[in-house]
Parts: sequence; structure tokens; C-alpha cells
Amino acid sequence: MARIRIPSTIVIIFVTVQTGFLLFMYARYSSFMPQSEEKPSQVHILILSSWRSGSSFVGQLFSQHPSVFYLMEPAWHVWVTMYQNSAKVLHMAVRDLVRSVFLCDMSVFDAYMPWKRNLSDLFQWAASRALCSAPACDSFQRTDITSEMACKTLCGRYPFSKVEEACKTYSHVVIKEVRFFDLKVLYPLLTDPSLNLKIIHLVRDPRAVVKSREQSVKALARDNGIVLSTNGTKVEDSKYKVMQEVCRSHVQIYETATLKPPNFLKDRYLMVRFEDLVRDPLSEISEMYKFADLTLTPRLKSWIYNITHGQGPGKKKEAFKITSRDAVSVSQAWRNVLSFQKVKKIQEVCKGAINILGYQLVDSEKEQRDLTLDLVLPRRQNQFSWSSFNPKH
Repeated sequence: MARIRIPSTIVIIFVTVQTGFLLFMYARYSSFMPQSEEKPSQVHILILSSWRSGSSFVGQLFSQHPSVFYLMEPAWHVWVTMYQNSAKVLHMAVRDLVRSVFLCDMSVFDAYMPWKRNLSDLFQWAASRALCSAPACDSFQRTDITSEMACKTLCGRYPFSKVEEACKTYSHVVIKEVRFFDLKVLYPLLTDPSLNLKIIHLVRDPRAVVKSREQSVKALARDNGIVLSTNGTKVEDSKYKVMQEVCRSHVQIYETATLKPPNFLKDRYLMVRFEDLVRDPLSEISEMYKFADLTLTPRLKSWIYNITHGQGPGKKKEAFKITSRDAVSVSQAWRNVLSFQKVKKIQEVCKGAINILGYQLVDSEKEQRDLTLDLVLPRRQNQFSWSSFNPKH
């Protein structure tokens, strides 16, 4: 067979022209595509915590902001539907749901709520001010401070499609979750170019958490079983096995984020102690808002003051509600309520978390009851991320 020889100069010219044409087409095409280095238009905030740690309160601090679309524990639907699995097994399903919500894609709930839905079918929907005001519901303005009771009365029958419609109109999407036990599970979200994710890690003295959990034993029993992998059996956690897992997870999350963290976590992780928050609410909230690229409004300042300066610690029936309370008294209530025997047991199972998160162990009932003895160790001014905290000191 005869071979056709093509001069090398023609080949070079052809390759050069072809390369130039491809570069031209790529440049023209890419001009119409979003640049991967550009941040998404929305800011995404995950409030990462555990049950009875003050996370509902912190959630409301964001929910009531007029720029925020907020959902409280949407992954509840995953755990309710797949309750025979363990928390570890459910991590990916929870993560996928959270990602979809951040992107305002509410079709993810079809797997957990296949029927025709209203707003009221979404777990704790009325805790979201965004679902109680336009465009989700016409009864309130975005700048209003809404209450769950009023919202439930007026907005519950609006169609579920309003959730997605409303979400797309806000600059910030905030989710509060208690169902992540490992920060590394969130790495795919932190490296996802379609998300602009920041994490607020809320912790609380484990002894105070146990005191609060004792007010909600039955409500937490199913979740306890999932944490302990009991194949659907409810657990009351009288031996503090769940607390041990909760404390272990807080240590894991904190250490992963602060001890040689990956570069993509830089400026995207903030650890907050509930006790610091209730002692100096406006200062701590201002720091959280700054971290989240939000501004504290005069109306919010007034509301925050009122809700943290109520009378008494709140009633048992208000365990899952945000009402006006003496927030400092709430944070110290465990010292008068729990027996020293219980406190010793909690300190045994959560000693590492108590030390690393900056709390003081008590060695006697006298120390426990002495409220002049401060068990919340100070942290340096402006050390909000605790990036240089040394637990050995």
C-alpha cells in the first residue's frame, strides 16, 4: 500500500492551528461558565453540636436574622426513617440531605416523606423564622421576631414547595445538626465548590448536658439506640454510654479541626462554649455573626437581651422550647441538681472532653456546690477558634 508523506512543517502548522482553535473555543466556553474559584452566592453555616447543649438557642440566634434561612435538625427525618441503623452507617445519608438543603434542593425529602406535604410535615419547621414569613407564609415580615406558637397557628398549612422557594431568596442558609459524630465525614462538603461552608462547633459542660438530658429521657430514647447501635431498641442511657460517645465525638471534632487541620478548614471552623455565650451574649454572638458574615441588628440585640435575662431556669415542659430564662442560672443548675455520685460518674466517662474543652473537674461535693468556684476555665481574649489551645496547661 502506498504511503502519503506529509511534510513536517505542514504537521506543525496544522497542530498549531488546531491548538489555537481549541484554546479559543475553551476561552469562549469558559467565559459562560462559573469560575470554580468564585464562591457561591450563598453562605452556608452548619451549627454542629449534640443534644441538650444549647444548640436550639444558638439556632434561634441565627433563625431570627432577616438574612438567614434556617432549618433545625432536618436529618431527624433520616434517623426516624432508618432507625434500625447506627449513627455511623447513617452519616452519609445525613450528609447528603444536609448538602441538598444547603443548595435549596428540597426534593431530598421525597425519600423520607413520600406523601403530599405541607410545611407542618417538616421537623420543627416553626422554629424557622424564614418559614413563618414571606415568601413561605404571608403572616409575618422578615424583620419580625417570630414565635413557634404563632407560626404553627398561622402557617402550617402552606404547601411544602414554599420551603425551597423561600430558601432560594436568602443570602445565608443555616442548619443546626446533632447527628454528626466525626468531622471528617464533612470533608466532602467543605471541599465542595458549590458550597461556601463554615462550621460553628457548639459545646457545653458534659455535666450540664446530663442534667438537661434527664428532663428529656423518653424523647431521647430512640436516638440513644441509634448512637449505641441497638438495632432499633430504645435506650435510656442510665449508664452514660451515649454521653461517652457524645464526649468522644466532641474531642474528635475539636482535635481534627485544630491539631494539624487540612488547609480547607482555615477560617471555616469556630468552637463556641455555651457557658461563654450565656455569660456575655452580645460579645459572643457578635463574634459568631462576624464569622458568618452577618450583622447584628438593634432589634436582634434587644431580643437577645430579653431572652437571656428572664426569671429562673425554665420549666421541664419547656425543655425543647426557646423561652426567656436566666441563662447563667441554667448553665449552673447541674451543680445543685445532680448528686455528687452522678457527677463523679460523668467525669469518669467524659474526663477527656471536660479537660480539653476547658472545664474544671470537681473532687468533692463541697466543690460542686460552691458556686463561687468557677468551673469554666478562662480563655484568652480573641482566641475564639481556640486554634492554639493546649489542653495540658
